[in-house]
Amino acid sequence: MSFENLKDFSKKLFSGKQSIKIKIFSTMSILWMILIGYLVWWNGLKSPGFDKSFKWEEWIWFGLVPAVTPFIIYIIWKKDE
Repeated sequence: MSFENLKDFSKKLFSGKQSIKIKIFSTMSILWMILIGYLVWWNGLKSPGFDKSFKWEEWIWFGLVPAVTPFIIYIIWKKDE
């Protein structure tokens, strides 16, 4: 997997010519990141401690990594065109 493959995939993703599978993965990933971001923010507000800030490390590990993983797996296992 090279940087060129990733660049081509991102161009295809934002061109509007992607397949239904990619549209579903994209929508689910964005919704997942928003949901986890909201839950991390809410738990930060309701924490009993003094620090009420947003926990970025929680959002990265529980929101961003699971949302990006299906795309990485798709790029690895995609058939050559």
